[in-house]
Amino acid sequence: MQWEHQSAEERHSVTVTKGGKPIPGLRSDRISSVDEEVMCWRKANHIHAWFVANVQDGSDDMRDYYVTSDKLRELLDVCEKVIKASKLVDGTVDGGTVYDKEHPNGLKQRLPGQVIEDSTVAEKLLPTQPGFFFGSYEYDEWYLNDVVETREWILRMLAEHEQVGFADLVYSSSW
Repeated sequence: MQWEHQSAEERHSVTVTKGGKPIPGLRSDRISSVDEEVMCWRKANHIHAWFVANVQDGSDDMRDYYVTSDKLRELLDVCEKVIKASKLVDGTVDGGTVYDKEHPNGLKQRLPGQVIEDSTVAEKLLPTQPGFFFGSYEYDEWYLNDVVETREWILRMLAEHEQVGFADLVYSSSW
């Protein structure tokens, strides 16, 4: 945020261009904030469920919620424990549902893939959550991939914020 009481060293300068040219009428001194999307989870219902339970006080309402560095470290710890305890083995995974004339109510497809051999730790620390458009509820390679990507993202965020100071980080969902 940009505030009148900030010193010159604390203020930001932003230039917005279109086609490489500054946009007429848009003055950088009037820009008070800039939003940057730093991560997007698609159908990672277990990550969303963690944010709802640990950041949003159980309220799943698609509002913006401030995330502290302590909460990021907490999620990092959970991710590392789940990754360490999750061995992938050959199995079958959810391949989606086919709807056609023969299967108007849908036919679930099962495809060869990898599943977590013992999902006890994953189910306890980072359980899946059912919901409309929330993806698979299985503990498989896709679940684990979301956990690994989340861990890598948190490590990048913490490293970046160590260098430049912790910026406001906000979690929001939309479905």
